[in-house]
Amino acid sequence: MSATPDELTTLITDAVRQAVEDDVKSWEDDELASFLARHPESQEEYLSGSRRTVKRVYTPADVADIPWEDIGLPGRFPFTRGPYPTMYRGRPWTMRQIAGFGTPDETNERFKYLIAQGQTGLSVDFDMPTLMGIDSDDPRSVGEVGREGVAIDVLDDMDDLFAGIDLEEISVSMTINPSAWIVFALYVALAERRGLDLNKLSGTIQADILKEYIAQKEWIYPPEPSMRIVRDSIAFAAGRMARYNPINISGYHISEAGATPLQEAAFTIAMTRTYVQEVVNAGVDIDAFASRLSFFFVCQADFFEEIAKFRALRRVYAKMMKEEFGATNPESMRMRFHTQTAAATLTKPQPLNNIVRTALQALAAVLGGTQSLHTNGLDEAYAIPSELAMKVALRTQQIIAEETNVTQVIDPLGGSYYVEALTRDFEQGIHEYLDKIEALGGTLRAIELNFFQREIADSAYDFAKRKAAGERTVVGVNKYVDEGEGQKIEVHKIDPTSERRKIERLQEVKRKRDNERVQETLAVLLETAKNPDANLMPATIEAVKAQASMGEIVKTLEGLFGRYTETPVF
Repeated sequence: MSATPDELTTLITDAVRQAVEDDVKSWEDDELASFLARHPESQEEYLSGSRRTVKRVYTPADVADIPWEDIGLPGRFPFTRGPYPTMYRGRPWTMRQIAGFGTPDETNERFKYLIAQGQTGLSVDFDMPTLMGIDSDDPRSVGEVGREGVAIDVLDDMDDLFAGIDLEEISVSMTINPSAWIVFALYVALAERRGLDLNKLSGTIQADILKEYIAQKEWIYPPEPSMRIVRDSIAFAAGRMARYNPINISGYHISEAGATPLQEAAFTIAMTRTYVQEVVNAGVDIDAFASRLSFFFVCQADFFEEIAKFRALRRVYAKMMKEEFGATNPESMRMRFHTQTAAATLTKPQPLNNIVRTALQALAAVLGGTQSLHTNGLDEAYAIPSELAMKVALRTQQIIAEETNVTQVIDPLGGSYYVEALTRDFEQGIHEYLDKIEALGGTLRAIELNFFQREIADSAYDFAKRKAAGERTVVGVNKYVDEGEGQKIEVHKIDPTSERRKIERLQEVKRKRDNERVQETLAVLLETAKNPDANLMPATIEAVKAQASMGEIVKTLEGLFGRYTETPVF
């Protein structure tokens, strides 16, 4: 006979709970007290990565108040145990190593190398001028073209970037924010140039501008017009691109700025609420776009807390979408996310240790149920990763997927007293932060008040102090330090001719294009932008098809939208 839903919620009875608590008390008074008298513990207090107290041992009494339906089954609301019923038994996560440097041709060669090594998705990193919507031939770009990512200015660049790559067959993730809608337009225009079906394109563009104001500090326009651009990107994709995610809401960069895992999770949910409300306010039905929202998180060093973080995030998101926004389609409540191992944990001293750090973080991401994964290169504390470092990072994922058997069972840590208690506590902590943010007037008002910025700055400072004092061990840095020079590795070197070649290529395009048509499309874009209810994407796509550059498009709207200046936090 199967249990009823009411019976499922009370599998751990009050009598069992009391018996366990009595047993723990007896153990503490007897075996534990006797042992501690002879062998004291090394610390007075044990804390997680989020500086939350961790108990000595967890028992059924710690999870007795968690209803079964909050844990549930994979692929079923609230998706704590995973967004899909079969998870990795159906297919493994997408192995998506980020790449980008120099010219589009150079990055294209790296893409093809990674695909040949077994990578199953592409991820593009852009240089700083591209991120900020500045052309490669702009004087402000000197020395930065292609340095920390690939340089993209016009549609021909996008064509070169994906030369020989079938965009209907491989998913593409693009990490870019203030100028994201232009790169999105370039991607769509390239697909149409090649005669591809937009409904067959898969992947995502980050486009998460709120986290720039909160953490990463890359912006062009003020929050209000920037939110309008995000809204337009989501609304455009909702009706035309069935498999594409027009936003990738990122906790990763919040974490890398110094936030705790709990802050990363809570602030990401706060941003998500704001984006969703913006699109809903524009008249788009929640179930028409929510299934194409995607997320990007870091996996830090605290193994079990990171697993609990991912499980709690899925649960919080599912409940918010259903209960707050009225979503009825399960797809709208199913959080899907990409994970990257933590760049902030990589060290220059003893760089080979980074392989171990990355492997453990990657394993935690997999046990937490990620949909795609980037593993950092061992040399990324020095430079853009070399081909060897990228191969080792990719092989790390492949070993986890194909040698460890962790893919055979869905959510194998589900039911762990510790993991379930951590998941519940994390969920509660997220809601505590959300309540604070709402009390301040919401996410945008909290940005204006520098709430997020202060929280992150305080956490980063606290971590730096503990690391400097040796309270937070970093192997090879403040403990087990090598004497002398230590490990030496080969690092990737930028071709010194790349910048010149990229500028010459852009100037050639500008000479040969129909400049009258460029100006006409930019004028249409500006007129469209003056109507707050109009969608900017179609006009932007027409502009890039005419070979208007990113810098020209950004400048066209700057007079209307203005530029953002942050109030510093000290």
